[in-house]
Amino acid sequence: MSLLARAARTIMASEPKKVPIPRNGVDYRGKVVLAPMVRSGELPSRLLALQYGADLVWGPETVDKSMIGTTRRLNPDAGTIDWVRKPSLGGKTATMAPADVKDSIIYRVHPEREGRRLIFQLGTADPDLAVQAARLVAGDVAGIDVNAGCPKPFSTHAGMGAALLRTPDRLCAILEALVASITPEFHIGVSVKIRVLDTAAETEALARRLVATGITGLTVHCRTPAMRPREPAVRDCGRLAAVAAVCRGAGVACLLNGDVASRDEGLALAAAHGVDGAMIATCAERNASCFLPGAPPPRPWPEVAEQYLRCALDVDNKFGNSKYLLCQIVPGKSAEYRRLQPCRSYVRVCDALGLDDLADRAREVDAVLGLDSDRGVTAAAQRKAKETNSSALAAGGQMAETRVNRAQVKKGLAERGAGAQEETETEVQPAAPPAEGIAIAV
Repeated sequence: MSLLARAARTIMASEPKKVPIPRNGVDYRGKVVLAPMVRSGELPSRLLALQYGADLVWGPETVDKSMIGTTRRLNPDAGTIDWVRKPSLGGKTATMAPADVKDSIIYRVHPEREGRRLIFQLGTADPDLAVQAARLVAGDVAGIDVNAGCPKPFSTHAGMGAALLRTPDRLCAILEALVASITPEFHIGVSVKIRVLDTAAETEALARRLVATGITGLTVHCRTPAMRPREPAVRDCGRLAAVAAVCRGAGVACLLNGDVASRDEGLALAAAHGVDGAMIATCAERNASCFLPGAPPPRPWPEVAEQYLRCALDVDNKFGNSKYLLCQIVPGKSAEYRRLQPCRSYVRVCDALGLDDLADRAREVDAVLGLDSDRGVTAAAQRKAKETNSSALAAGGQMAETRVNRAQVKKGLAERGAGAQEETETEVQPAAPPAEGIAIAV
């Protein structure tokens, strides 16, 4: 062997092994990414995360059967691609003619602002259904990720999510089917998101099987399926190290997830534990500026709330989803949070947050979504009601006036609630952050 050949061999041996990344796919290495979150992973949240510096974004877990049967439709007004279908004819739609039933948006992508940085997370327990569902969206995303980590019943009851950790043969069959069908057809990678198991040996054995399926990436949530969100992530018990070593040996990119608070912390943890990147969930839900580099303090919540609202208005996002996310961003003890609660339209949200410059656009979106911009008590009216302190009036011998004021306030509330059942989507009134699996990484 020549000296040059031996030198080349030495260099190649010293370089870490890497599986090939398909030409339309993306390498997870060196990335800090937005976790897949139900409700909190919808389009405006993803756009906001990218705006603040996220390298990649995962969409919310979307079940295979919900995607199968959808129609891909361009939405020129919002600049999006929507996958839509008619909802099942039950409840309010039971007596409606099919032609009068509005389409439900199952999944939405903004190709210009996120397309090649978006990973579609699939909820599935069947290889054939997984391929059918993935094929519908694979041409518009940068990768397909299988959810094998969500421990919540809405995922596990059908054998999906963390239930797949108990059926590794099925999980591997799903990944192999996707790699064999989706990767050569669309030239994107397939990845999987798991949780650690009870022991390092079990976790390592599972990881070895997974990397042998042809995947390009693996994300490990450093909690077991039985652990709750309030329990700290476990990184130093040998399980994360085992997964990292297996992935390095196979050349598969590995991301860690669980209690990652910022970009800089994620990269530091990745370096400390020998993985390739990190995934942020809850902290990104509360303040997406956590993706900014250089360890700056989080941006003030009014800025983040305004930027989120701009993203939501840009894409005509469902009002209930936007209100829910704003209630995660706005501090629960603030006056603005209290003023948000009765809002039933984007115009009222702008009023509650003092964003008058967005009011015209908000009214346009309300019209698109069929919302009554003038419905509900205005923020000014609420402030006036608060200033009318009933106990102070009573102390001053003005009990009669107190009763009048109470009657007026109650009348307004009754009028505002008369049609509440007509807008179930806008009835989201979160008082506290949701449990994991609802708005936390799956």
